[in-house]
Amino acid sequence: MNNNNLVIAAAGSGKTTYLIDKALKVNTSEKVLITTYTEANEAEIRKKILKQKKYIPSNITIQTWFSFLLQHGVRPYQGVMKDILYIQDIRGMLLNNGKYGFKYKTKQGRKVDYKEDTEFEKHYFTKDWKIYSDKLSKFIVKVNKLTYDKVIKRISEIYQHIYIDEVQDLAGYDLEIIKLLFKTNSSILLVGDPRQVTYLTHLESKYKKYRNGKIQEFINNELGKRLKCNIDTTSLGVSHRNNNEICNFSSKLYPNLPKINPCDCQSCRNNNLQHEGVFLINEDNVKDYVVEFKSIILRWDKRTTVVNGIIYNMGVSKGKTFDRVLIYPTKEMREWIEDNSKSLKNGTRAKFYVAITRAKYSVAIVYDYDNKKEYDGLIKYPESKIVGKIDLARTIKH
Repeated sequence: MNNNNLVIAAAGSGKTTYLIDKALKVNTSEKVLITTYTEANEAEIRKKILKQKKYIPSNITIQTWFSFLLQHGVRPYQGVMKDILYIQDIRGMLLNNGKYGFKYKTKQGRKVDYKEDTEFEKHYFTKDWKIYSDKLSKFIVKVNKLTYDKVIKRISEIYQHIYIDEVQDLAGYDLEIIKLLFKTNSSILLVGDPRQVTYLTHLESKYKKYRNGKIQEFINNELGKRLKCNIDTTSLGVSHRNNNEICNFSSKLYPNLPKINPCDCQSCRNNNLQHEGVFLINEDNVKDYVVEFKSIILRWDKRTTVVNGIIYNMGVSKGKTFDRVLIYPTKEMREWIEDNSKSLKNGTRAKFYVAITRAKYSVAIVYDYDNKKEYDGLIKYPESKIVGKIDLARTIKH
């Protein structure tokens, strides 16, 4: 029996709800682990279960990926790596973006690591014995090999079901851990959206080609003939959040992936709003627009000057749903709006996609547009403020 499953999700498809529903249906005699990369998403999972059940069932553990790795991967058998770790406590983890614990930089800016075999302590740990987050999964894979799979077997014996949300955020040796988990008798469920890689657990060179949301390619190419995983691209393939105009425009950012369509659920689409779609808005109109439509403001980071309102950084907004958003794009995003053939860095593309797909009804992008030019999939505001082309068609339809 194949207990390994990957579900490819669209933004707004309800992937976290899907995962939670699966967990709550498990017999209470069996242990379930729900793990995800960010603390914000862990809190969201916990919040949704509490809303539904009023308590967290005793057989369900909710934990961030790093916390799970530290507790069940590093600590139980840490001494087999080096004798000093039989007596030395690992005092937590240092969360780092990029490569830390490096020896020096070359003139070209390349970071050179401390050597694992001759400079073990500096390779893996800070001076106060915190393990670098970018070395965490690598450490576990090595320990597991030295213990003849005892690390992974122990995890499988504790948890009969292991559900990983936002799997697109995992990289490098994390993917090797997934592969090892696939070999166990535990039921493994991975859920993620390859378009939403706004964070990565680490930038390890291992499996580098699968770094930017290519979990499906990893599974297709790296499991071998004996190891199997079901890939489901349909169960969560439509958006219950975004309307048709938002789906169409956001899909343009990932032309090589299947286009996302809105659901046709009556409960999701039961509205009679006139101001729907994706708009370009000049800076002069932004303040009044935010007041009128109560749009949530999304920016790259706090260095971006924005009008007063409810403000989120684009990356932090992942997982949230708003009626309307107003986006302050970066220079690179503005260039892409001007010409959709322009290249975007992977992180920039993902954050722009996340920002656009937070909205149910309307997205306004702050952009000094050319009145003489048409922008595919975009409405120029305020020309369409009262009844634009899309609004008129919708008004007639209703």
